[in-house]
Amino acid sequence: MPDITICPTCGSDKIKKVQRDLTREFQGQSYTVPALEFYECPNCGERLYDWEAVQKMQAYSPAFARSRRPRVRARVRVPFTSVARAAA
Repeated sequence: MPDITICPTCGSDKIKKVQRDLTREFQGQSYTVPALEFYECPNCGERLYDWEAVQKMQAYSPAFARSRRPRVRARVRVPFTSVARAAA
């Protein structure tokens, strides 16, 4: 993400890149994203996250825990009948 010098919401030039632990809640379960870097405007509270920050939030969020589980494929057994035996 390029350096952001003007807040897109309020136009303030006081927006700064910060790094802090971000604590959120999802369905009653609290989680913390450590040392997250993002831009924050002290004037209006706007927060801007780059793609790397979003990926880090997803990695810690229980909302995305299901998508991180490996997919298990069900095995389906189909009886095999040879073509020669089926023709007879």
